[in-house]
Amino acid sequence: MLVAMLTMSVAYAENENNNATAEATKAYDMTVNMRKLAVALGLTLDQMEAVNDIHNQFCNEMMLAAQAMGDERAQLLDAAVKKDVRYMHYVLDEKQYKKYLLLLNTTLFNRGLR
Repeated sequence: MLVAMLTMSVAYAENENNNATAEATKAYDMTVNMRKLAVALGLTLDQMEAVNDIHNQFCNEMMLAAQAMGDERAQLLDAAVKKDVRYMHYVLDEKQYKKYLLLLNTTLFNRGLR
């Protein structure tokens, strides 16, 4: 009986850890509707292609950060955001860039990443 209870407790704890990991990973999923982003920022066709490429790279880097632990996770998150912001600043005009920063910071804050 004691062995069965211990086994069930270990299984429950493992399930809780898996759920917590899945929720943490979900917060790092930065996939967006590119058409809506393009409309919100007023992107040209050329900008839309470049923003899509930059954003796909950002999404990949964020998922790598989600799989890391502790300080490494924070470092990968910061590096991904800095790289994304730097590339977006190159592609977007000032008005678009300011709006993008607002959207990005709001998203990161709402997901508990900032």
